[in-house]
Amino acid sequence: MNFTSRPRARIELAAEWFRLLGDPTRLGILHFLENGRRTVGEIVAALRTSQPNVSKHLRALHQAGLVRRQRSGNFIYYSIGAPVVFRLCELACHSAMSAARGRYVTLLSARSR
Repeated sequence: MNFTSRPRARIELAAEWFRLLGDPTRLGILHFLENGRRTVGEIVAALRTSQPNVSKHLRALHQAGLVRRQRSGNFIYYSIGAPVVFRLCELACHSAMSAARGRYVTLLSARSR
């Protein structure tokens, strides 16, 4: 990322994405959309949460450009708007698992002393 032109705007945009990705419901929505476009009703059923809750999260994800929406007849379909989000999640999960393994090994070695 080039921070030389409009660095504050770029930093704020990145911070907004990370804030949005910090919510388990939003991550669940993104994960469900990884396999293709879905309606709100399908997302509600998959996540076992309320329609207003899903709609609130979809609105935030859409405003940030992380999801797209497309009307087809009486339905609005949501899909991934920024596929790079999966790479970010993969990196975060990998790093978190590595850190957890390291803490686990440290605890085991401390217990064996």
